Amino acid sequence: MFCDEVTVRFIAGGGGRGCISFRREKFVPHGGPEGGDGGTGGSIILEADENINTLSEFAAVKTFRAMRGEHGRGKRQSGGGGIDLIMRVPVGTLVYDEKKKKLLVDMESGGMRYTIARGGKGGFGNAHFASSVRQAPSFAELGEPGMEVMVTLELKLVADIGIIGLPSAGKSTLISRISNARPKIADYHFTTLVPNLGVVCMLDFGGSASDSFVVCDVPGLIEGAHQGKGLGVKFLKHVMRNRVLVHLIDGFESEIVKNYTTIQGELASFDKKLALKKQLVVINKTDVIGDDELKEKIRLLEDAHPKLKNKILTISCVAGTGLKELVFAIWKMLIKEKTKVTKPEKKPSKEFKVFRPEPEEGSRRFEITILKKRPPREFEVTGRRIEQIAVMTDFDNDQAVQRIHDVMKKMGITRDLAKYGAKAGDFVTIGKQRIPYMNV
Repeated sequence: MFCDEVTVRFIAGGGGRGCISFRREKFVPHGGPEGGDGGTGGSIILEADENINTLSEFAAVKTFRAMRGEHGRGKRQSGGGGIDLIMRVPVGTLVYDEKKKKLLVDMESGGMRYTIARGGKGGFGNAHFASSVRQAPSFAELGEPGMEVMVTLELKLVADIGIIGLPSAGKSTLISRISNARPKIADYHFTTLVPNLGVVCMLDFGGSASDSFVVCDVPGLIEGAHQGKGLGVKFLKHVMRNRVLVHLIDGFESEIVKNYTTIQGELASFDKKLALKKQLVVINKTDVIGDDELKEKIRLLEDAHPKLKNKILTISCVAGTGLKELVFAIWKMLIKEKTKVTKPEKKPSKEFKVFRPEPEEGSRRFEITILKKRPPREFEVTGRRIEQIAVMTDFDNDQAVQRIHDVMKKMGITRDLAKYGAKAGDFVTIGKQRIPYMNV
């Protein structure tokens, strides 16, 4: 099943809880706290895979969860970290926020990775909080919940060559003759309902064994495709990434000029950049029309579009005539386009792009907002680090609550709240937690 757009929920693994444990062993004085830390939750990572050309895996299952971290144990044993969940997507996948207002990343090359949801931090065990002034802490942190996001994945197939044309022009037959693709072929319109990708090996046509390119046929283009008619509006976006277009025309049709103009108009109406892409115009089915008729149709096309003069190729996909000349013409134009776009690097690198999440501890910056001015006043404190600490605090444990007040004082939050007029009896909201203000 072909799928090129889907909305998915990703839930990273939560961190494991820290352990509250004390060493109680005969003849061992001053055992003290020995609770271990919880493990970090598994993250969800998208990886571009050149062997995949559909998002169908995400269409069946709309929610994906990574493994949570293990809880800490006694004897200072830390919990194991959750295994990262690596989700493979086709090269050319665009990752947007849920409403497609912001592009998060373009998975444009094979092997590229992007951390879409970061795993939650494991909570510290009580051994972590032992100090000269707090020798027997009886509290530990909870695990941080894993990041949860809703994103829209949109696929724009990455192919060097895009074959365009009206239905039944012979696009599927052509791609089956020159590449390793084996699409369904029949003698009725809209036989092809999904794009087909194939690899063309130049060795098969007398070229070098090291030379090859990827070709894609774009189905469903008819007049009005850019407005939603037929299937074209669904697949026109895939043409955007093609370097060169092969415009295939059915030579058996009588209105050959109109057919060519129709497709060109649809490309320009969908995106003006499409009309500027390099094209090879090819007349197919020359085995069923006479030489004089073929020459006349070529003349009509050249008269209507002078830029095509002496540039129109003729082939027969069924008989196989002209295919070798077409493949080499495509290869020549493709090499020219690649040379034009690609700039040689000073130091070639084979490393893949890896997008990493923000630092574990996040920013220590914070902001204060007054929610209620009349006593008892209410304030809201926002900030990556303080919100992380709040969500990992066990508010049923008095020592844990005292610890978050200590952290607020060290970060300068308590001092700034006092500047805003906070007094005993007022309340402070951090994330989903509401605690009394204490100027300790």
